[in-house]
Amino acid sequence: MTAKKILITGGAGFIGSHVVRRFVNRYPNYEIDNLDKLTYAGNLENLRDIEGAGNYRFVKGDICDASFIDQLMNTRQYDGVIHLAAESHVDRSISGPDEFVRTNVLGTIVLLQAFRQYGNTATGRFYHISTDEVYGELGETGFFTEETSYKPNSPYSASKASSDHFVRAWGTTYKLPIVISNCSNNYGSHHFPEKLIPLMINNILNKKPLPVYGKGENVRDWLYVEDHAGAIDLIFHDGKLGDTYNIGGNNEWKNIDIVKIICQLMDEKLGHSAGTSESLIEFVKDRAGHDFRYAIDSSKLQNELGWKPSVTFEEGIERTIDWYLSNQAWVEHVTSGAYQEYYKNQYQENR
Repeated sequence: MTAKKILITGGAGFIGSHVVRRFVNRYPNYEIDNLDKLTYAGNLENLRDIEGAGNYRFVKGDICDASFIDQLMNTRQYDGVIHLAAESHVDRSISGPDEFVRTNVLGTIVLLQAFRQYGNTATGRFYHISTDEVYGELGETGFFTEETSYKPNSPYSASKASSDHFVRAWGTTYKLPIVISNCSNNYGSHHFPEKLIPLMINNILNKKPLPVYGKGENVRDWLYVEDHAGAIDLIFHDGKLGDTYNIGGNNEWKNIDIVKIICQLMDEKLGHSAGTSESLIEFVKDRAGHDFRYAIDSSKLQNELGWKPSVTFEEGIERTIDWYLSNQAWVEHVTSGAYQEYYKNQYQENR
């Protein structure tokens, strides 16, 4: 029996590395190709534990390079694509939106075209992973569902909304077998330290200020990354073609409360007196167009495919902190050079 060939794009990044590891370990009969450009957020150290696996192969490349992607797709003739490659940081999209349009929109179109021409469209599928930010923002009540109208408010969310629409258009116009999911904020190990949770952990360790936008009142739903990888696994194999599935952790927290929880746990684990880390909190100028609240209704995924979060936030945040404390060499490696200049521009000049 011929092994299924699966292409995972962005597989060296935060979420992608968890998905790649899950598929390599759970499906030894699959040939898993991990395509990543290895930008600042992509790190092969995330996958060191599986790099020698017989069913795993890393391919360095840019999803926007049509000739390269066509050649890869023609050679491999994939049975499925799990598309995670994206520019994903809202702040970076505000300071430099062009790259977000290029990667998130044009790159997605390149992949769609190549899979349409060279992939196994008879029994395979193109799975596009997106974000809840495409829906805009919520007030103090209510939830995003799969029927919520799109209303993106940042260049990042606009680029992801556009890519979602193109994926659906290829499904309708060209009958491409597609499926889409929109997830809430992820957290866990191997997260690049520009995002809220790893940023706070890393700054506490280095006794740096903890920058919090505005008053920290914005609300987010948090999803443990390994639970997200499990949902992706289910949707890829069993999701209904042409459908969209929302993935949420049912864990709503104000940003300032998240920061204070991290401070408390870090003080306990580092043997600091209570309040030591919290004294580092520094409120900075709010992000432009900062959405007030996101919250996901994932009942469709739970009812149709039987998925539910397996890790409580209390368990997940402690696991996350423990991982960072045990992997400081990884943190030091990814926070050098260009990241330092970005951090300076983004936070220190916005005080």
